[in-house]
This record gives sequence, C-alpha cells and structure tokens, in this order.
Amino acid sequence: MSEATLHEQRTAASVRLERVLIALAILALVAAPFFVYPIFLMKMLCFALFACAFNLLLGYTGLLSFGHATFYGAAAYFCAYAVKAWGWPPEAGILLGTAGAAVLGLVMGFLAIRRQGIYFSMITLALAQMFYFFCVQAPFTEGEDGIQGVPRGTLFGIVDLNVTLNMYFFVLAVFLLGVFAVWRIVNSPFGMILRSIRENENRAISLGYSVGRYKLAAFVMSAALAGLAGATKAIVFQFATLTDVTWQMSGEVILMTLLGGIGTMVGPVVGAGLVVGLENTLATSGFPVTIATGLIFMICVLVFRRGIVGEIYARFLAPAGGEGGRAQ
Repeated sequence: MSEATLHEQRTAASVRLERVLIALAILALVAAPFFVYPIFLMKMLCFALFACAFNLLLGYTGLLSFGHATFYGAAAYFCAYAVKAWGWPPEAGILLGTAGAAVLGLVMGFLAIRRQGIYFSMITLALAQMFYFFCVQAPFTEGEDGIQGVPRGTLFGIVDLNVTLNMYFFVLAVFLLGVFAVWRIVNSPFGMILRSIRENENRAISLGYSVGRYKLAAFVMSAALAGLAGATKAIVFQFATLTDVTWQMSGEVILMTLLGGIGTMVGPVVGAGLVVGLENTLATSGFPVTIATGLIFMICVLVFRRGIVGEIYARFLAPAGGEGGRAQ
C-alpha cells in the first residue's frame, strides 16, 4: 500500500471519527440540562464560545492578544444597557453587543496590527486597560456596581427566557452557531490564508497577499464572536460588571485555550469546561482556584505540550503532517 493511499485512509478515518464525536457531543449537550445544573452549563458554553473566538486569532492566525476581555465585557455592557434602559428585546441586545464588539475590534486591531510579536500583545493590553478605566468612569456602566437586574425578556416575542430550560437551549443554539462560524472561517480559502500567515508571514507577503488586511479581518471576526459570548452571558446572568473587562479575564481565556489546545476546534471548549468546572467545584472548598488551575496548567505544559485535545489529536487522530501536528 502506497504512502499516499495510507495518508488518504487515515484522513478519511479521522474525518469520520470527528463527525461521530461532534454528533455525540451535541446530543450530550442537549441532554445535559436534565442531569447537570443548567446555570453552570450556560456559563461553560459562554466561556467556551469566548475561548473559540480567541483561538481563531491565536491558533489560526498566530496573534496573541492580551486584551480580548475588552470585547467580551463591552458586549456585555452594551447588551445589558440596551435591554434594561431602552427596553430592547434580548435578541436585539445581543446583536448590538456583537456589533459593538466588532467596532471596538476594528479600532483596536487597526492600531495593534502595525506591530508584531510581543509588541502587538502589549498594545492590545494597553488598549484594553484604557477601555477598563473608561468603564470605571462611564455613567452608563454604573461604575463598580455594574449593570444589574437585566431582564431576560422574551425571545422573538414568543419564548420566555425566564424559564431556565428555554434559556439553556437558546444559549446552546448561540454556542453552536458561533462554533460553526469559527469552523466555516477556518475551513474556507480565507482560513487557509490565515494559516499561511501564521506559518510564514513573509512568504504570504511575497505571494501578494495583503497580510495587514487579513490580520485585521481575523481580529474583527474574533472580537465579534467574543462579543457574542459576552452579550449572551449578560442575558444569562442578568448583569454586566467590571470583572468582564479586567486583564484577568483576558488571561483566563488564554489559559482555557492553551489547556485545551490551540489550533484545534474542540480544544478551547474542553479548556473552558475544565476551568469553569474547577471554579465551580472549588468555590466552596476553601482551596484557592488559581493554585489548582496553575498546577493543572503546569502539568499540561510538561506532559501535554499541545494542550489536552491537541496532544490527543496529534497522537491518535490527525494524519501525518496534518493540522494536529501543528497545534502547540
């Protein structure tokens, strides 16, 4: 059997297995609220979508942003204010939050992509801190108290989101839509160009691609999806606070992505579930959550250099020379 034939067979087997696992995961999420606390699941789904949005920028474009909490938190504020103060329905508030995050992404990305490497990361961190102090002083954010008591309302005037199961399945639908958007972007010609920029930016430039425009587009898309997660979170928990825009939140989403495995579709979801699960489990134990998370991160760095899912994919699922071997 030739090497090319073996490669094709491994690729086909990998695709089939991935499809089966995705179908099983969706079925598990549909059944989960009948066995697990739905509020915990909704929190996990919001953070998982946030991590997937961040992974689009880091894992597939190679840009490390230290300020992604800006988009998550800004969308939460925009959505919460529109729904509470203006009486908008939840779907309109979420769309406003997503659009607002995309606009912020356009502004921040336009400034940040002019530099590379650590300079890019530091610019995103500086801009994020500027936005944090804006949220501290802006009247509509209500300072350290945040916007509280946000009504969940009625979806499309039909579905009452105050019913927990209705809210859960709406969040699940938003999550699946966001993940599908990431998958579609990554597996498009645009996504292939992003990967080429990640692997060898100079060569992409030599091929005639406008690298700056592609980076900016990826930044805006990632910001919009992060905003979608943040706006949905504001409806779920009915508040938006300064915690959503702190640099610690940016660090948390980086940790989720690295734990799960950058450059993989499932990795950020697993990482988010692990971190949120730890926080929920240890919340009443008295053991510091940050220490537990740090220990797990150290173990992953030493044992799973590609992250949990990245390592599994590279060893058992990915064809030779495939994407799984790239995730680190």
